[in-house]
Amino acid sequence: MAAKIPATVITGFLGAGKTTLIRHMLQNAKGKRIALIINEFGDLGVDGDILKGCDSDVCASDDIVELSNGCICCTVADDFIPTMEALLARSPAPDHIVIETSGLALPQPLVRAFNWPGLSTRVTVDSVVTVVDGLAVTEGRFAHDVAAVDAQRAADDGLDHETPLSELFEDQIACADMIVINKTDLMAPQAASDLADRLKGEARAGVQVVRTSMGELPVDVLLGQGIGAEDDLEARHEVHHHHHHDDDGDDHHDDHHDHGHDEFESFVVERDEIADPAAFAAQLAQVIRSHDILRLKGFTSVAGKPMRLTVQAVGPRVDHYFDQPLGQTPRGARLVVIGEAGLDQAAIAAALQA
Repeated sequence: MAAKIPATVITGFLGAGKTTLIRHMLQNAKGKRIALIINEFGDLGVDGDILKGCDSDVCASDDIVELSNGCICCTVADDFIPTMEALLARSPAPDHIVIETSGLALPQPLVRAFNWPGLSTRVTVDSVVTVVDGLAVTEGRFAHDVAAVDAQRAADDGLDHETPLSELFEDQIACADMIVINKTDLMAPQAASDLADRLKGEARAGVQVVRTSMGELPVDVLLGQGIGAEDDLEARHEVHHHHHHDDDGDDHHDDHHDHGHDEFESFVVERDEIADPAAFAAQLAQVIRSHDILRLKGFTSVAGKPMRLTVQAVGPRVDHYFDQPLGQTPRGARLVVIGEAGLDQAAIAAALQA
């Protein structure tokens, strides 16, 4: 049976930086063919025009679909399901689907839709990513421009919920697998750190909280989380039972700063081959927890085995499997570690080599 196509749901209020995050992802997609579903409506359908400028090798113009009939979580059956079915029918099918929700959409009904017959066997929710405007959240506004959010709400005739932004925010956090605190360049470092700690405390165990500016998140961190969120709906239940939302034209800063890359780092650790894959996976999970590592991936040989062992970790969840004969490849391990800037590389290397 063919592997399911992964889909990433990106949610967050108007102006949080979802479009900027997606634009950066497309510019750094490394040849991965990505299809986009953008939930825009009314006079706000500008994201599609911006994103249509992306590299055709990454996303052709017919791989970008705008849903402009209202908030996506209110129009799942009418709009979203047929759109997904059409994308899945393409040949070749996309490598990855990215869904940018309206800023007032609840992510939970959207994730639930992936259990729909016709979708459940073909596509899976790789992760739910909630983008937050760090400065607005610390000031209790949640959205950069509350008046603009209210205008979006008024423009959507299909919206069947009037809910405070604070409650919508809680539902977006409850559903998230990763929380991206954006615009940290506008915050004092301690304020950004305090907000990260606070949101980590409010989220489910295991949810990763990362800080960035200009949406510059490494693609290896954003995509490929492999969560399968549709199988885990109980854990991400709506905090508030309201049907309510808002749409998201998103922030459109086009400043192409490079400083965002300084917020993440990656390095390679080499070590001797291992004896026991299960024990090594447990060792990796412990090192990841101790040092707040976002991703770890690589290969190793196993004593007495002719096959190469692939290792991939998202947070403390470690997968490992034999993938191909070693052949002429030297025995030993090579691991790539990815995390936020400031990792203690020497301590991590020592722990991985132990």
